[in-house]
Amino acid sequence: MAPRVWSRRGGLTAIIFALPALIVFGYFSWGPIVRGLIMSWQRINFAAEPSWVGWSNFAYVLSDPLLPQAVGNTLLFVALGLVIGFPVPLFLAVFMAELRKSKRLFNLLAYLPVVIPPVVAILLWKTFYDPGATGLFNQILGFFGIAPLGWLNSPALALPSMVIEATWAGAGATVIIYIAALTGVRSELYEAADLDGAGIWSKIWNVTLPQIRGVIIIMVLLQLIGTMQVFAEPFLFTGGGPSNSTMTVLLMIYNYAFVSQDFGAASALSTLLALALGVLSLAYFAATKKWSTE
Repeated sequence: MAPRVWSRRGGLTAIIFALPALIVFGYFSWGPIVRGLIMSWQRINFAAEPSWVGWSNFAYVLSDPLLPQAVGNTLLFVALGLVIGFPVPLFLAVFMAELRKSKRLFNLLAYLPVVIPPVVAILLWKTFYDPGATGLFNQILGFFGIAPLGWLNSPALALPSMVIEATWAGAGATVIIYIAALTGVRSELYEAADLDGAGIWSKIWNVTLPQIRGVIIIMVLLQLIGTMQVFAEPFLFTGGGPSNSTMTVLLMIYNYAFVSQDFGAASALSTLLALALGVLSLAYFAATKKWSTE
């Protein structure tokens, strides 16, 4: 299309009207990203003039002896999140989709944890995880004759305990998305499965899951990205302890920036994390491309 014709049809006017929004979006969305990339090549503490140090920040971060443990803890959190946190909202959504009565009540109860501010929810669960005999979970264990557990004080239990809280806090929004996806499954497919004598589990496996696989693929990716960036739980529950058993990559970035005042190292580690998430996303889409288009 010729520029003059394009302009007469309103193309130029549309750009003029959209320009302020694009400028604001670019400044507040891409501006910090570009600034972070620049800072990763600098020695900067916002108290003195920044200086260029090249690859020094990346070399310093990669040689940090705490980094392998933080990466391992983060990957373990991701794995536990997939094993524990992924099936729960999907099961709840399928269960609630089959309800004929009190569906709204169950939807409200499922979404209620999302309404609670994350910090409040974590501090509330911190009291539940009290290692003493008066802690809520230890009281429940006491009814079964089980000795109190040091939920957040145990290197073996701290991370799984955080995964349980994170699953409770985030399942509600995921359940609503799955329920919305289930409404698009044609009832004729279930009727045909009934005629074939399929049971409930057969219908879920052969009808429900294949029909919402596109949504499942996206939700798994979003969970991978979200759990790779876990911060609030280890920061508020344990501060990375005990014995760095809950130290994560994002918590290391926080410590670099606001404890050590080394914003260059924090930016360098942030850049590496962003690159890792980008590679993970590309690999994930490549691995699931065939399944999502079947």
